[in-house]
Parts: sequence; structure tokens; C-alpha cells
Amino acid sequence: MIDFDQVGRLVVTCYDRNAPFLEAELIELGFIPTGVFRTHVELTGSLNDCIFLNMHLRTASHVLYEIQSFSLDHVQSLYMIVKGIPWEDFIDPDGYFSVISNVKHESVDNPLFVNVKIKDAIADRFREKFGIRPDSGSNLNEAVFQFFWKGEAASLYINTSGDTLIKHGYRKIPGAAPMMESLASACILASGWDQTSPFVNPMCGSGTVAIEAALMATDRYPGLYRDDYALMYIKGYDAGVYYGLKEKMMNRIKPIDSQIIWASDISERAIKASKENARFAGVEDLIQFEVCDFRETTLPETESGMVFLNPEYGERLGNEEELEETYREIGDFMKKRCPGYTGLVFTGNLDLGKKIGLKPKRRIPFYNGTIDCRLLVFELYRGSRVPGKEEFPSQEMPKNPG
Repeated sequence: MIDFDQVGRLVVTCYDRNAPFLEAELIELGFIPTGVFRTHVELTGSLNDCIFLNMHLRTASHVLYEIQSFSLDHVQSLYMIVKGIPWEDFIDPDGYFSVISNVKHESVDNPLFVNVKIKDAIADRFREKFGIRPDSGSNLNEAVFQFFWKGEAASLYINTSGDTLIKHGYRKIPGAAPMMESLASACILASGWDQTSPFVNPMCGSGTVAIEAALMATDRYPGLYRDDYALMYIKGYDAGVYYGLKEKMMNRIKPIDSQIIWASDISERAIKASKENARFAGVEDLIQFEVCDFRETTLPETESGMVFLNPEYGERLGNEEELEETYREIGDFMKKRCPGYTGLVFTGNLDLGKKIGLKPKRRIPFYNGTIDCRLLVFELYRGSRVPGKEEFPSQEMPKNPG
């Protein structure tokens, strides 16, 4: 049985380029990162900490707890190393487990071969000690062990999440080409929104961005919408810890005193999906939904609000030539109707982004799947700028080690 209070090395993975926002989340939650890389953040913590992290993180993909790190020069040596680990402390002989491998080594031309080696080693240890072995397969709905190997450095982890954390569990109607919930959260964190001023989301699609904004503003976390994590199948798990955290999470929800979130889409079907997703998330009453062209979206008078647009950008939904006019109209909309706001446009096509006709203050890099994207940030000032000042200096996010 594993001691869930034993402190060890944790690795929290995320989308490429999301690490700065994951780091900020961890610090806000009271953890101290020990390393920040392109696709993960390292820290120390216990398996009970992993329960907390799985429930609270918005921008993460998986939370990993290290079992053992070792030097490995050839795949043929892997079997005996893995077989020597006391797997009976982790799972029961009649249990179930799966293995995920990420391998970059000259002795391996098929990572699935590594998976088989690890599964065989675990199964053979159980068979020799107990006469039976746990089942194994590709489903990530029970115990999951993850292996990383690059060069001569290898590590085995408990993947405490199982199914990915990038989906937050409330989106029952995804719509066309939806933004993943973790990416939407990262974009909102990158925007610097204060969670109290107006947040307006024209072209809202299935409502992901507006819903994530409502979740943040009310201290609702993804764990409210999920009750199954892989670490629950590791020996030593105490359900009382989980339910205690769940109760604290529910008690932490705070009300919004005034209307701060608006979302619109020209498609009635999209707004219907958005409302249903918001209803499941418990925030339908916190978002004012409208069926209208983006240029007609309600924009309350403000000095510090955010207007966030995620238009099509040709890779998946729209034809690029047809979209050029849409981007020009977005620029006109921001100039004429959004003074006092910060304008945010998420796009995977920088050429289309130039059609907006405004110079962004920042160009924050993201990936949407494999698409190289930018969150363009525009300061939409009221009146005239002071002569002699550079209006919108371009600024990329600093690169991370790794």
C-alpha cells in the first residue's frame, strides 16, 4: 500500500506554451514550482496533493507522481528494472492497469514495444508472487502508469489523472471546432482579466470561453464536474480526502453581485448549445446570451473590460479569402464600439490577424492542437493617444526553458 502523504516529485503536463499559466495557477493554489518547461511544470508534493491538483487545475493535462527514475541504455534492460518494483503495493493482483510511454531512444523504433515490455514485467511479477495477474489494456479509467525515456534518463510515474484534464466535464454539446477548456482558461489568464469587470465574448460558439470566465469569477473549479481519477485505483487512496476536498470546493463558490459576462453568436443553434453547457456548469444565470451579429453584441460602458473574439481562421472552418472581410469588420467593431476595453482576438492565421487594422500591444503564442496560434491583445483607448508614445509595442511571451 502506498503512503498518500509521502512527498515526492510531481510533474504536471500541459499544452505546449501553456506552462507559464499553469505555473501561475500552481502558485495561486499555494504550491512552489521547481522547474518550468514548455510542456510541463515540476514541483514536489504527495498523492493527496495530486487529488487536490487534479480537482483544481484549469490549464493542466495530467498530474504525474514519480515512482522511480533510473539510467537506461537499452530497451532490453527495461524488463528487469520494472519487474523489480513492488507493484503489489500499487494495485491488487485482480486489478487493472494501463501503460503510456513517451520514448525517444535509438534502441526503440516502436513505442508500443516499450508498453508491452512494461506490462509483461508487471504481469510476470504478479504471476510469480500470487499465481494471478491484473488485467491490462488501453483504457485510462483505472490505474495508469506512465513511462518517459530520453537519452539515458528514464522515469516511471503514476498518472494520477487518467483521462485528460484539458476537458472540464461540463461541455455536453461541443459545437463546431471548439476551443478546448484548458486552452480557453489559459487565454483568459493570459489576458489579465480582473474577474470583476465586464467580459464580453462575441462569436461565442458553444460558449467555452464565456463559461470558463464565469467559472473563474465565481471560484468554480473543474473538479466540480468530475468524480473519477486514476489515482482512486491506487492502493492507499482514502475517499474521505477526496470528498472533503469536494465539499470545500463547493463551499468556496462565490456569487457575482452584478452582470459581468455577455456572450453572443449569430447562430441560434450555437446559443442553444452554449446555454445548455452553461446550465450543466451551473453558470447559465451568470451569462447574458444573445443571438446576434457580433457587431450588435451588448457592450456595457466600462474603463477596464475585456472583449474576446475567437473567429474562424481558415485552418478548419472558414475559407481564408472569405474571412478577410470578417477580420476587417472585427477591427472596425473594436475601434468604433469598444473604446475603454481590452480587445482580444485568438487566431491561427497571422495574415488574417493583420486585416484587423490595429497594431496589437502583445502577441501571446499558443497552440490549438497542432495549429500555431496567437492571442492578439489590443488596448482600445478612449480619445487620442499622447503624441510621441509608441501606440502598441509588440511583445511575445518570454520563452521557457526545456
